[in-house]
Amino acid sequence: MLKTINRLIPLFLLALSIGCGDNLPFAADEDQSPLLKPGDAIPNQYIVRLKEDLATSLVPDVASDVAKAHTATVTHVYDKTVKGFSATMTSAKAAEMAADARVLSVEPDRVVALAPPPGKGKPGSGDGGGGTPTAQETPWGITEVGGSSDGTGGVVWILDTGIDLDHPDLNVDVARSRNFVSKGKNSPDDGNGHGTHVAGIIGALNNSIGVVGVAAGTTVIAVRVLDNAGSGSYSGIIAGLDYVATNGTAGDVVNMSLGGPISASFDAAVLALADAGFHIAVAAGNDGQDASNESPAHLGNNHARIYTVSAHDQSGCLTSWSNYGLDVDYAAPGLNILSLWKGGGTNTISGTSMATPHVAGLLVLSSLNSSGTACNDPDGLPDPRAHK
Repeated sequence: MLKTINRLIPLFLLALSIGCGDNLPFAADEDQSPLLKPGDAIPNQYIVRLKEDLATSLVPDVASDVAKAHTATVTHVYDKTVKGFSATMTSAKAAEMAADARVLSVEPDRVVALAPPPGKGKPGSGDGGGGTPTAQETPWGITEVGGSSDGTGGVVWILDTGIDLDHPDLNVDVARSRNFVSKGKNSPDDGNGHGTHVAGIIGALNNSIGVVGVAAGTTVIAVRVLDNAGSGSYSGIIAGLDYVATNGTAGDVVNMSLGGPISASFDAAVLALADAGFHIAVAAGNDGQDASNESPAHLGNNHARIYTVSAHDQSGCLTSWSNYGLDVDYAAPGLNILSLWKGGGTNTISGTSMATPHVAGLLVLSSLNSSGTACNDPDGLPDPRAHK
């Protein structure tokens, strides 16, 4: 990776801030309690990793046995990226389970939520979309990274709020799209808009409407892990990663415009997917702090196929709210980005969430290079600006 010189920042730092989209209270869907904040532990909800020497074929049975032994209810089983499961149980039972010889770790599940950068062009601004897109435009970010190219044949798995499945300006693989939000609608369709916006930056069709993406016409697959309010959980995201590992192919691209506090289980799942040959673009976060404080952003300096992305403006300078640091690999356009929106329309929003899919699109094209560096980088090692 690009920033490897004298890296002294430990990887176990914990931050309770979230950094890539709408800063809203947790909800598995809109009817959930608004009392939890991004980064909070979800009461009585845990992620359990089993010992690594367990045969993959035995994971479901062992998960069931361990849960039963400790009066827990399994909510997800993981057997591709990590070996384990998520479950609901009391804190006392969680402590008891952690001592089970079959268990590697028990970690509190946490709230993940999209968090807006402050000020101008924050997520949610713009026309809100809806209706038939107007005549095609080329957003400034697409031009900045070298323009649009044909992305036909490429595949991008988008872990987000879903995708507008019948948007006229996208090539969505509906058959492989899935929902991992535990309550509300059981559909990968986007009720928020954020995931559709990300998909448009990556692969909006080169036609006569809407916008055009970096890798126009590439196949985008919705892996819905965030609800209509932009909220979810680590357990749901890991389930989404496990699904991608099962159904994807080495060389596919994964976009993760999301993140949160350091999580060993989340990190392990992302690293396993990268080890399997997937190229993963992740958002650095919108907290204006070092990306070493967030998962999966801090993994950018730890794997050749994980790319952590900061956001720059039209002058090529890092935005004031973009995260930064030695774990960042590239900067990409992230301020006032026009792209697609739910309801078949378009919208203009900002964030490292928007910068990340520019890099994902370049990964589809196997053409991720750089052109100069971003100015105003607080860490003193300016991020390379992503370009074909």
